Amino acid sequence: MAAKHSITPTQAEVESRIEQLLAQMTLEEKVSLLSGKNAWQTVAIERLGIPSLTMTDGPHGVRANRTGPERISGPATSFPTGVSMAASWDPELIERVGAALAEETRAMGCDILLGPCVNIMRTPLAGRNFESYSEDPFLAGRIGVAWVKGLQSKGVGASLKHYACNNQETERLRGDSVVDERTLREIYLAQFETIVKEAHPWTVMCAYNRVNGTYASQHYHLLTEILRDEWGFDGVVISDWGANHTIVESVAGGLDIEMPGPAKYYGRLLVEAVRTWQIEESTVDEAARRILRMLFRSGLMDGAPLPAGEVNTPAHQALARELAEASVTLLKNDGGVLPLTGISRLAVIGPNASEARIGGGGSSYLEPPYRVSPLEGLTARFGDHVHIAYAQGCDNTVAPPALKPNVPIGEKQQIGFLGRFYRTPDFSGDILAERVDPYLDEWHLHTPQSVPERGFSARWEGAYRPEISGRYHLQLRANGVLRLFVDDKLILDTTADSPGETHQSNEATAYLSLDAGRIYRLRVDYIAPVEPGPRELKVLARYEPLPEDDNRLEQAVALARDSDAAVIFAGMPRGFESEGYDRPDMKLPGAQDELIRAVAAANPRTIVVLNCGAPVEMPWIEEVAAVILAYYPGQEGGHAIARILAGDVSPSGKLPVTFPRRYEDNPTFLNYPGTRQVRYGEGLFVGYRYYDRTGIEPLFPFGFGLSYTTFEYHDLEMPSQAPCGESIEVAVTVTNTGAVAGQEVIQLYVNDHEASLERPVKELKGFRKVRLNPGESRRVTFLLDARAFAFYDPYQAKDWVVEPGAFDILVGSSSRDIRLQGTLRLV
Repeated sequence: MAAKHSITPTQAEVESRIEQLLAQMTLEEKVSLLSGKNAWQTVAIERLGIPSLTMTDGPHGVRANRTGPERISGPATSFPTGVSMAASWDPELIERVGAALAEETRAMGCDILLGPCVNIMRTPLAGRNFESYSEDPFLAGRIGVAWVKGLQSKGVGASLKHYACNNQETERLRGDSVVDERTLREIYLAQFETIVKEAHPWTVMCAYNRVNGTYASQHYHLLTEILRDEWGFDGVVISDWGANHTIVESVAGGLDIEMPGPAKYYGRLLVEAVRTWQIEESTVDEAARRILRMLFRSGLMDGAPLPAGEVNTPAHQALARELAEASVTLLKNDGGVLPLTGISRLAVIGPNASEARIGGGGSSYLEPPYRVSPLEGLTARFGDHVHIAYAQGCDNTVAPPALKPNVPIGEKQQIGFLGRFYRTPDFSGDILAERVDPYLDEWHLHTPQSVPERGFSARWEGAYRPEISGRYHLQLRANGVLRLFVDDKLILDTTADSPGETHQSNEATAYLSLDAGRIYRLRVDYIAPVEPGPRELKVLARYEPLPEDDNRLEQAVALARDSDAAVIFAGMPRGFESEGYDRPDMKLPGAQDELIRAVAAANPRTIVVLNCGAPVEMPWIEEVAAVILAYYPGQEGGHAIARILAGDVSPSGKLPVTFPRRYEDNPTFLNYPGTRQVRYGEGLFVGYRYYDRTGIEPLFPFGFGLSYTTFEYHDLEMPSQAPCGESIEVAVTVTNTGAVAGQEVIQLYVNDHEASLERPVKELKGFRKVRLNPGESRRVTFLLDARAFAFYDPYQAKDWVVEPGAFDILVGSSSRDIRLQGTLRLV
């Protein structure tokens, strides 16, 4: 018998099959497609062979830890976060990362990875800056196109988010972003437009917030007139989780699926709305049609076996490290203190040295199978010939972080809390499930599939060996009953007035003296509420000595003074930058500024490595020899940073966002955070556009980043005149004039001499990243289309306009380091 071959249907055949399916569906069935079945899956219609599709959080790794019974659960590779991807300025690398993410998404049984997040970094304080790409829509668009193309090349769908103007977390669920049409088009929609037109994402996710008075989830102008009618998007619009607020207005506006399921507005209520003529059934048909089209794109409708995928392979681990290395940005290097050579004693200092800070908080955070801390990375790289000593110096936690057992337990000698789940509320009967949690810090506890939704109990056991003797602050938070035992002694109890019957979040706190090196047995008992709903469960702890007992700063200074060089790992604690809230200011939390100044005074070869996803103030910048921005470098971050410090790799990252000297200098200072309305009063002048216009000198400009080598730009070639609307070619030669191999990002900006509407001084319109050996030259070519010279006219044309006149072509190494310049006249 001849083997059967899978033949991909033509688009015409797909459309025909979609119409046949719609003709067979009842109104209730069509409406059922418009909401999730649960938190992650769409609704299946078995009688018609319509399957369910599964989504998962991203976008820098597949978030699949403790996801609930409907999903495969387990660790996946943690790649560097979105800001790191943009800091690489390397679309080819990001396309490879996208393909790897697709393989991991498939391995976890999912069809759509919720990303990329391409919202503009408008304010330095926005909680999800680390997850986003840039303050500049051109850079965000090019990185986003690469990510989506890489992901979807492997048959996994993207979900472009968050559309639109989700530029802060403060009041994100109900706030109103008030922005004029030109600013909307040029700054906040341009990257979405580029990605939709070039990469064709399967889905677009609408934001929580309102835009000019209307929720993004029901915004006809955004979802229908712009996204579909102008840009030609033929995919599915899904709501952010819980972002839909209406039955009729959202469907009519262009929303296709409300998530999560089961239906809140789109079930029985939408059926009733159709039958009472509040909305035409044809509008529901159009949404169902788009959902069916997505299912065909996924390959699920044809029943063909999908790729199995792979998780955390050696190739993916190497790729995560490569991206981390490509993004690390060298901000200062006085006297060539880096790379570290000729040293025998190295002081490693700071709260982020011994624990890897791999990502920010919220829905994008995932637990990898392992993580390499900076201390581990440096020990592996230098440990055989350099004496490395560590001192914390201070902590940077604003509140106690998760308590993490650090002594192996159980037959498998696993590190973490070994949890056992029981059907009863009193820990009796058979054990339904067992698992190991690295810590207990859950705003929504996901239980194993065999555990009932309510009235269950769980007991976790672990062991903890403190590194420092002294007073520890312990804290519990839970909706339900949560108790903490240390060496079988009850220390904390959150028992509510009505135990097990309330969703009120209860807290308990205590201080306990612990001895360094001693092993303490931990037990955590949890009794779930009898009512259904999310379960918060947090077990937190922090070394918190009395001021007179805290000598960590003195220990760090003494270590630095006795070493050839000191590397301070500073930045943000776990979850400080996060979905759900913004940062309170631009300062480093805790006593880190004091620590850096004290260590720098003790050792002139002090290097600061920062873990942060957005700008921070650096009041000590003149006092330290070098500064490296590591962002959130993923699970291989420790190895990547060590290789940069050692000189195995020359840093090549460039800032995707301007670093102001102080918070008051940023363009949103007078308009953020707003109250019910957030007025985008700075208009077009976001990021470097603002600093160029005002003349305010930033701490570090957009596009800035040093290298261990030097580059020379020469031989700019471009036409002096061209017709309006035609593309032009610009070429430049770059030479590595230093002693080591390195990569340079050549940036091209355009300045309009005179326009009928006000324009920024210059705007990024092209970039290329090239690798050059010492003495090697490369000819780099840019093709600038009509859009590179256009602005959006909201008054007359209501479209993009290119006006004749003179334009400067500016080529350089950053927005403030222009090496070559030429003038073009469009006629």
